[in-house]
Amino acid sequence: MRITLVRHGQPDFNWQKKVRGSDFRKIERAYDAADIIDTPPESSRRLVYSHRVIVSSTLPRSIQSAHALGVRTIHLSSPLFREIKLPYFDRITIRLPLRLWVPILRTLWLLGYSNHTESLPTARARTQAAANQLITLAREHKSVLLVGHGTLNHYIAKELLAANWTGPRSPGRKYWAFGTYVDNRIMTKLSPLERGLPRKAQQAAIALVSKKSHEKK
Repeated sequence: MRITLVRHGQPDFNWQKKVRGSDFRKIERAYDAADIIDTPPESSRRLVYSHRVIVSSTLPRSIQSAHALGVRTIHLSSPLFREIKLPYFDRITIRLPLRLWVPILRTLWLLGYSNHTESLPTARARTQAAANQLITLAREHKSVLLVGHGTLNHYIAKELLAANWTGPRSPGRKYWAFGTYVDNRIMTKLSPLERGLPRKAQQAAIALVSKKSHEKK
């Protein structure tokens, strides 16, 4: 079984401007409505052909990115996979570059400040549910591709690793970055020689083991 997490493309959004902390309500709305303005690299586009099920969030940048990758049919688009939003202040007049506000607010969120967004425990519960949904789809269809979001994908990856899947610590925070995770129960069925093969050959071996396991059922 295989799950790949891809971050969406670059939204049409100005990150250079200075804003007040209390401006984030309208900033959030503008960002969530933004279209993407770039095209995916070939390495990301190739992923579509090796995954049977495509999943996205309900936000435009996720859906548009899936289509930019060459996806014709999104099998599941759900708010379960929406980005974990930043908290923000109701009243604050300090103006800072938007690129500086983002890490400040995300750090405050990690420390427990969750005004206008879900708390860290609630977000972790949602990402666990999202990971479980992807695992269920992978069990049924063998391969799933999620076109998701930076922070959400990072936490889903943590849930997959905790569930004994094998893959990178993080799927990446850059636009179009991705990470692939494989059920470790399949990995343990490979011989030491097969586990030492290059990635493409290893994936072929995993597919063969998975096929044999499926035929035995």
